[in-house]
Amino acid sequence: MENEILQDKSMAYIAAGVCAIGMTVAAWGLTKLWTSMIETVGRNPQVKKDVSLFGFVGMGSIESIALYILVIAILMIS
Repeated sequence: MENEILQDKSMAYIAAGVCAIGMTVAAWGLTKLWTSMIETVGRNPQVKKDVSLFGFVGMGSIESIALYILVIAILMIS
């Protein structure tokens, strides 16, 4: 019985590690978004307002995905 509990908990930790990969991908996506925003405004400063609006909407959606992944990982461990 004790061995089964240990296996279930170890699988939860492995699944949380997989969730950490998802959070890493979300962080990479935020980095790509920021660099694209900076390059776009650097090339054409007149579109700063439009780029900022869509950039912040994109950042919000990427961040929400990362937070959902974090919540799922915490729920699996506890």
